[in-house]
Amino acid sequence: MTTSSPQVAVVTGANSGIGRATALHLAQQGYRVFGTVRSLDKAGKLQARANELGVSVELIELDVADDASVQRGFADIFRTTDRIDVLVNNAGVGGNGVVEESTPQMYHDAFNVNVVGAIRCTQQVLPNMRERKSGTIVNITSVVGKFAAVAQAPYVASKWAFEGVSEELAQEVAPFGIRVVIIEPGVTKSSIFAKNIDAPNQSGAYDAHYRRMFAFYAAGITNATPAEDVGALIHHAITTDTPQLRYACSWAGPEIVAGRDKQSDNDWVAMAASENDSDYFNAFKTAYGVDLSNS
Repeated sequence: MTTSSPQVAVVTGANSGIGRATALHLAQQGYRVFGTVRSLDKAGKLQARANELGVSVELIELDVADDASVQRGFADIFRTTDRIDVLVNNAGVGGNGVVEESTPQMYHDAFNVNVVGAIRCTQQVLPNMRERKSGTIVNITSVVGKFAAVAQAPYVASKWAFEGVSEELAQEVAPFGIRVVIIEPGVTKSSIFAKNIDAPNQSGAYDAHYRRMFAFYAAGITNATPAEDVGALIHHAITTDTPQLRYACSWAGPEIVAGRDKQSDNDWVAMAASENDSDYFNAFKTAYGVDLSNS
């Protein structure tokens, strides 16, 4: 009697946050998991947690921002397996700043990781998935891919673009039996917040914008959803018999996505025009059911 080999999953940005939680959760569910990290030397927490759980995550040194690094990394993976069943494009960076004061390089950097990085990895797995006529690609976008969060122009721009690429990909690969899943987290426990504290307000004209942006994240950090919950949702999304294209999740995620869908564009602009923070917070709560006033 032969036993089938385990499903193979690749999770990018597996060193922390959603990536680490997803890699560990899939490993616990019996997947053979390759976790990509920019530096093997910094993957100690991932390895320690895997050991605690009694599972294995095979580390691959890979920088999604670099063509050659991605090619080398996936070549290493394919030397030890003949297929990849699931790709989770999780690796990402933040990017604070209003449109006027975010440098072109800030946009380039956000796009190179959040959009082009995912495309690089996707292009590595698609030929194999097409040949087998099966596979799932999970793209971790963000609630700000559906909602233009104030004072985060580079991040918002990249996540909106990633949403569009994901929709296009879903249609392109459907005839080959390949599924695309879009995960739209709100605020999730992650080290990204400690790194994402820039407020490049050179002109001084945008004080209110940065205050409101930090108020949102202050409220979110207090109530942040454990990354493990997102990892479990990803497993559900790739195994369910009733798949969806999109899953909004984590603190404020579903509420904001639903609220923005119902809100008129005129009301969206009018909310932001409020000069008084209290008026803005009240309008935000009315539209999205999320209270920022105590942050």
